[in-house]
Amino acid sequence: MEKGKVTVNIINGIATINFYHPKSNILPMPMLKELTDAINKIASDKSANVIILRSEGNKTFCAGAAFDELLAIKDFKSGKEFFMGFARLFNAMRKCPKFIIARVHGKAVGGGVGLAASADYTLASNEASVRLSEILLGIGPFVAGPPIERKIGKTAFITMSIDAEWHDAFWAKQNGLYTKVFANNHELDEAVSSLAKKLASYNPEAIEQLKKIFWKGTEDWEELLEERAEISGRLVVSEFSKNYIKAFKGKL
Repeated sequence: MEKGKVTVNIINGIATINFYHPKSNILPMPMLKELTDAINKIASDKSANVIILRSEGNKTFCAGAAFDELLAIKDFKSGKEFFMGFARLFNAMRKCPKFIIARVHGKAVGGGVGLAASADYTLASNEASVRLSEILLGIGPFVAGPPIERKIGKTAFITMSIDAEWHDAFWAKQNGLYTKVFANNHELDEAVSSLAKKLASYNPEAIEQLKKIFWKGTEDWEELLEERAEISGRLVVSEFSKNYIKAFKGKL
């Protein structure tokens, strides 16, 4: 439990992937791999027609990268591999032939925003503010950038990347990251459940073909996200980034 966990349940055609980490639902490398493996496994599981991606807790949906892991990176190779964890997860979500519903109940930061953006349909509570703080760490939202920009457009992505401030859930909805925003988690859960039940009854082949259409133009993301991971991998080992990550972590 202290290292976090990922659980998967499949009931009546609905696969629920739930993740948790005691540090604001950060995603260390082992959890990134577990999430990626879970999505890849469900992709070929005929007992599941739709996926709900959610996290535990009340405040934070996902705080993104683990600072301790970032500080432990000593060279380009390990830096690239760290960011490839997010790249593989986003690509797994992109290629999965089943619709993925993201339930975003609280704040999302960095890679957590990328996770919300990589879902096909994202429902959120009014507490689900978003932030891209990577530039404050001496790096940038390079790997998370493509899925986020795909959802909110270049102008809004530039805004989030440069100002690195919090944007509330209604800003996220207005710019296309969230489909709907609800007043509380009870209403959010009802909406997620209702949508998942409907999607679970739809023709799986139709969903697969629709998803291909929705993600058309992203066929180069295997190479693109790897290139982005290389950029982050180079930057994160610089003295500049190390000092800023330490300072940022100290403020949390």
